[in-house]
Parts: sequence; structure tokens; C-alpha cells
Amino acid sequence: MANTKQARKRARQANARNSLATSQRSKVRTAIKSVRKAIAAGDKKAAAEIFRKATGVIDSIADKKVVHKNTAARNKSRLAAAIKAMA
Repeated sequence: MANTKQARKRARQANARNSLATSQRSKVRTAIKSVRKAIAAGDKKAAAEIFRKATGVIDSIADKKVVHKNTAARNKSRLAAAIKAMA
């Protein structure tokens, strides 16, 4: 347990930051899953549209440093390649 006033405040801040980052990571995972579901359904046009929206979510979370920028880039690249590979 934190003993000083500063340590108590830092613990509160860490908890708040952690809960916000957790919800943002969840938002990214949901966006990725929705694109994957559209790809599995076989609708290239819908998958491309959902991917465009998901790209914004992924980029904004990377800008906030919740996930690393290379992780965001890798996710976007793999999704784009999967959409491109559709018939």
C-alpha cells in the first residue's frame, strides 16, 4: 500500500490510466474482429468499408500509445492483405 500522498495519487492515476487503456484495447480488438468476420462472410466491399473504419480506431489507439505503432501497422497490414486476397 502507498504510504505517501504522492504515491497514493500515482496509484490512483495508474488505476485510471489502466482502465482507460483496457477499454481502448478492447475497442481495437472488436474492430479487428468485425473486419475478420466480414472477410469470413466473403463480402469484399463490406469488408473494405469496415476496414476503413477500423483503421481509424487502430491509428487513434496507436497515437495514444496504448498499443505500439508497429503492432497497429502489423494489424492493419494483415487485414488489408486478407481483404486483397479475397476473390
